[in-house]
Amino acid sequence: MNKIRKGDKVFINSGKDKGKDGIVSSILANGKVLVEGINMVKKHVSPNPNLGIQGGIVSQERPLDISNVAIFNSKTNKADKVVFKTLKDGKKIRVFKSNDEAIDV
Repeated sequence: MNKIRKGDKVFINSGKDKGKDGIVSSILANGKVLVEGINMVKKHVSPNPNLGIQGGIVSQERPLDISNVAIFNSKTNKADKVVFKTLKDGKKIRVFKSNDEAIDV
């Protein structure tokens, strides 16, 4: 069970986009995450008329290591750690460590 999931709002801890926040668009199997609008790079694309691809320079998102992001707590407006709590019915939920507020509803 991952502490960070798709759709979570995260805060960037390090790198060229340090201090920014965004939404996780996907989590890759190698321990990296794609965050919308973060870690943008320019890629040179060659044209392919058969596929209808126009050449030029394209901006795209690159993956960040999952250790460089922290989940964003909207109540405190800060990055926070996540812990797991087990409910009485045996269900595990994610909880913010600072204020014991549930992330999953």
